[in-house]
Amino acid sequence: MLSKKEIKNIQLLKQKKYRNTFNLFVVEGKKSVLEFINNSVFEMVKIYHTTTFEKPIENAVILSDSELKKISFLTTHQQVLGVFKKKVFSFENSNGLSIALDTVQDPGNLGTIIRLCDWFGVTQLICSNNTVDCFNPKVVQATMGSLNRVKVIYTDLHSFLKESKKPIYAAIMDGKNVYQTKLNSNAILVLGNEANGISKENLELVTDSIAIPRFGNLQQTESLNVATATAILLSEFRRS
Repeated sequence: MLSKKEIKNIQLLKQKKYRNTFNLFVVEGKKSVLEFINNSVFEMVKIYHTTTFEKPIENAVILSDSELKKISFLTTHQQVLGVFKKKVFSFENSNGLSIALDTVQDPGNLGTIIRLCDWFGVTQLICSNNTVDCFNPKVVQATMGSLNRVKVIYTDLHSFLKESKKPIYAAIMDGKNVYQTKLNSNAILVLGNEANGISKENLELVTDSIAIPRFGNLQQTESLNVATATAILLSEFRRS
């Protein structure tokens, strides 16, 4: 049986301030939980799963469906929930492409971008301090385990870009056609906020601006979703 205190403490992890206070976060779903256990990047604190869970986990707390529902952050729980310790990563200078996010706010976008970085072999994702928390339950859910393989680093983005010796590409609407641009694979690609794009102060530091052209006859689409744009641009960087 779960105590009221245990239920409350897990539910508090929905909020960033309590994730920071306890230094913990929640993972849900069979695939994600097993990836977090098997990769050992984040220390496991406790696992909870239902009596009908198909792959029993050693030392897990066994719960009824109704009990797991009390601690699940999902509308429909996925039979297993894990609590893990957060980990802070620092940037490592290395050759290759890094992605930098300037104030990306939507958890689904960040989770998808982390998963894209994993797919395209980008090992470091640099986030401005006001980008959504990568340990937000919705972000963790969207990464589908990729959070284990991509270092998400929060920093003063302006200072980071200013100190970088690599070419800095900015994804903006009036940049050069990415399909006609020779791309340097040892670089930083900056993507901006869903509504406001990249901040003016960070734009002043970029060395190249690129854009994904519109091909529709009317060309009335205002912009691409930031995660969609990331997928297209990463594909072009890898193709180059």
